[in-house]
Amino acid sequence: MTKQDLVEILAKKTGCSKAHCTECLNTLLDEIGKALAKGQDVVLTGFGTFTVAKRKARVGRNPRTGEEIKIPAMKVPRFKPGKGLKEKVR
Repeated sequence: MTKQDLVEILAKKTGCSKAHCTECLNTLLDEIGKALAKGQDVVLTGFGTFTVAKRKARVGRNPRTGEEIKIPAMKVPRFKPGKGLKEKVR
């Protein structure tokens, strides 16, 4: 399923225009991204939780040359599915 598929489903179920649904979906995704960038968790009850995890610096290897490279520490987004989502998937 793509973003456009979601927009079409929203438009059918709500009776709103596709443009309006696209704007709503983009706003939702932007706000989730902004909250994560601030280090905040985003909890969607019954769906799941978006969090930010810290990944330690490590040494990697360039697959082409075999040369060791240093990979810096960074923050990465994580998603933990909620109970409702897990049950729907089963």
